[in-house]
Amino acid sequence: MTASERRAAFSLAAIYAFRMLGLFMILPVMALYAETLDSPDPLLIGLAIGIYGLTQALLAIPYGLWSDRLGRKPVIAFGLLVFAIGSVVAAMADTITGVIIGRALQGAGAVAAAVMALASDLTREEHRTRTMAIIGMTIGLSFAASLGLGPILERWIGVPGIFWLTSVLALAGIAVLYLLVPDTSAGRGKRDTGAVPGYFREVLRNRQLLRLDAGVFVLHCMLTATFVAVPFALRDYAGLDSVRHGYLYLPVLLLSLLAMFPLVIVAETRRRLRETLLMMIVALAVAQLLLWSGYGSTIGIAAALLVFFVAFNVLEALLPSLLTKFAPADKKGTAMGMFSAAQFLGAFTGGVFGGWLYGRFGFAGVFGGSLILASAWFLWARGMEPVRYLSSYMIFVGESTSAEIARKTRELLELPGVAEAVIVGEEGVAYLKVDNRTVDRDQIAALAQSWQIEAAGA
Repeated sequence: MTASERRAAFSLAAIYAFRMLGLFMILPVMALYAETLDSPDPLLIGLAIGIYGLTQALLAIPYGLWSDRLGRKPVIAFGLLVFAIGSVVAAMADTITGVIIGRALQGAGAVAAAVMALASDLTREEHRTRTMAIIGMTIGLSFAASLGLGPILERWIGVPGIFWLTSVLALAGIAVLYLLVPDTSAGRGKRDTGAVPGYFREVLRNRQLLRLDAGVFVLHCMLTATFVAVPFALRDYAGLDSVRHGYLYLPVLLLSLLAMFPLVIVAETRRRLRETLLMMIVALAVAQLLLWSGYGSTIGIAAALLVFFVAFNVLEALLPSLLTKFAPADKKGTAMGMFSAAQFLGAFTGGVFGGWLYGRFGFAGVFGGSLILASAWFLWARGMEPVRYLSSYMIFVGESTSAEIARKTRELLELPGVAEAVIVGEEGVAYLKVDNRTVDRDQIAALAQSWQIEAAGA
């Protein structure tokens, strides 16, 4: 990677981190804070926790499409400003309704797709996977840090203070965007990172992709539902003062991250993704069963959360990996957009679902309902087709006529390890699915170079 590409990758990862911290630091403290406002209705508490997911799901793909037309940086800056305004609204609110409005505005700053599109514009095809890996690792670490830091910061500055800090982080993201992220000419959506509206129907008809969408929906539904109930269980039944909740969450999250990495590495290198997926879904169910039976004990809750977050973190890594393997070569960006929408709809549903269950049936309702969801997911995931261990790869092939596209596609498919090849003429790009164990990327590059020499000679 060039210095400019490294700067783009790390600065865009920082923007992602600022936003993730702002969204999720509030997750472990919101339930107890909302109870102190004008209405302790559990359903409204759940809505305050999860409402960001609804607006994020509705606007994430439109932000990416708007950035194609209006420019990446202005759209990202606008989204971060909306996020900052939402944080201020929530910080100044003294009613649960005000907090809900603020959280909805936070979700409305849905810049993820636009940030990914800008990352795609600023990096060459051969380094795009590395750039996305840097951003993905940052997202995971930010999520873990936010859940641990939230209760600790709440002790020092209160929940309104966390919202004010979140607003400052969003404004810092705008500064990073204009001061550190390299400039680029107006980008056009690339099909490995951006959604194409014309592909929505085809992606939604793909049963394997729908299994993954449903899986990430359930995963984040369980996450937000769990955090509707767990803070109350720790305070009211386990006897752990709310200011000490962070001292439980942080070591649990750190241990879960340490356990996650070997599991993910083994699943990928030994090609056991399907088996690991099913095992982790079972672990989610076990965690909910432990919470159901042990929510009166600090040790019981800690053990259950450790199992939950090991499974959660592994699944957060495996589900996108599986999606890239099942998605058609030229529809990866569209599939990722639908996957992301399902993830945030799950967060919204989990808040509402968890709040309603807690109000009607208490802790047993929340944890029992989540256990049922995990069991249903396991039954549907068992029908997944055998995984094709293919990676996405993109190369520049230059402008081509219809006849040349057909010929070049045949030549690509004749190369060892190339399983799929789709050439998009107007982009001058070939989207490939390759088997990393047998493919020779130098051979692909040499073929593409020969086409460019051929075009120059013509």
